[in-house]
Amino acid sequence: MAKKKQSIFECQHCGEQSVKWLGKCPSCGGWDSFIELSAIEQESLKYLSKQSTNDKTKAMPITEIKEDDLVRFSSNNIEFDLVMGGGIVPGSLTLIGGSPGVGKSTLLLKIAGNLAKTGKKVLYVSGEESAGQIKLRATRLDANEPNLYLLPEISLEAIQNEMLKEDYEVVVIDSIQTMYSDKLTSAPGSVTQVREITFELMRKAKESKIAMFIIGHITKDGSIAGPRVLEHMVDTVLYFEGEQSKELRMLRGFKNRFGSTSEIGIFEMTSNGLESAKNISNRFFSNTKEQSGSCLTVTAEGSRALILEVQALVSHSTNPNPKRSATGFDTNRLNMLLALLEKKLDLPLNSYDVFINISGGIKIKESSCDLAVIASIISSFRNRPISRESVLIGEVSLTGEIKDVFSMETRLKEAISCGIKKAIIATKPKGMVGIKCFEVDEVSKMIELF
Repeated sequence: MAKKKQSIFECQHCGEQSVKWLGKCPSCGGWDSFIELSAIEQESLKYLSKQSTNDKTKAMPITEIKEDDLVRFSSNNIEFDLVMGGGIVPGSLTLIGGSPGVGKSTLLLKIAGNLAKTGKKVLYVSGEESAGQIKLRATRLDANEPNLYLLPEISLEAIQNEMLKEDYEVVVIDSIQTMYSDKLTSAPGSVTQVREITFELMRKAKESKIAMFIIGHITKDGSIAGPRVLEHMVDTVLYFEGEQSKELRMLRGFKNRFGSTSEIGIFEMTSNGLESAKNISNRFFSNTKEQSGSCLTVTAEGSRALILEVQALVSHSTNPNPKRSATGFDTNRLNMLLALLEKKLDLPLNSYDVFINISGGIKIKESSCDLAVIASIISSFRNRPISRESVLIGEVSLTGEIKDVFSMETRLKEAISCGIKKAIIATKPKGMVGIKCFEVDEVSKMIELF
């Protein structure tokens, strides 16, 4: 009797697999998301996970292996090249995610137009819009170039046939969730389809040295939809962030095999589409009159320093559980700093609502702004303004000690260029001129300065 083939069930939300059907996914918590894979899909899964077994391949001492020469080419966009690590690498596979309407398609169509102007053949594949719709956007972005080809298609096989007809150097897929392969029976956007198509695109990119960009949808929690293996397969993962009601957009790198992930690109949404933001030094703060609850600080995003305004509102609460809210700042860290103020400075904040906001829509992901957050809270609590010509930079520990932060010299130079005259920091860099620095090592000593 022939042995019965084992069934495989797969979660359509995260890609978790099981030999039996489950009502709730143990990995992502999704309900009724497991479906049984067909025989064809199981064979495809085995093919993707199978390692190369070429008999001619053998292990070599690492000292005898030659390094690959990374020859990059520019996208003619300073901010985009910065995040990519200096330019686009031929044969690389880049995944770009972001919330709906943030401008992912606009950004890549603009980059595609820039590359086409330099003489490179670019294929823009859209599974969500017609060629006429893309043409309208291209006209607005000044991206109408004879080397930019449009293909409204969702079939992987049709896309592969088109790539065989011309020697394309750059291919944009918009988006990966709309594509499907005739080899699989599952619906477009399913885990199996996304995994199979990404693998085929990666293989094509490596074989033909085509720089390939993939747009991906994101889930409610902000992660790229589809299996986690999707982010592992690609060379670069970028997230496009920003609010539709604001002009500024930020491109962050979360994975980059060819460069650093600490850089961010800042773009401005104009009538002509997304442009590299210019003169952004004063875009996140204003030199208006001094007001209580407002304080300036300098954060570092990769090699770039940005002056930000930290705003605090402390108001008396009649609720037994006062509110603690933070926009652009970690709420858990805010609670820690409030506990520190109650312990070290005897401030009765347990009966006050505290709200923190970082102006400009920036999300602070480092601890160098702790000192400014504390200063803005005290300023609002005592109704005492802080000078707009001062910045506060420093990490605050649980003991109330103020610690130095990295790239202090770069931060202070940015402050000087924006007319800042005073800085409250832990340690003054050697040879720093042009700004008056006040060194403090404890939170209690900082209070005496303002």
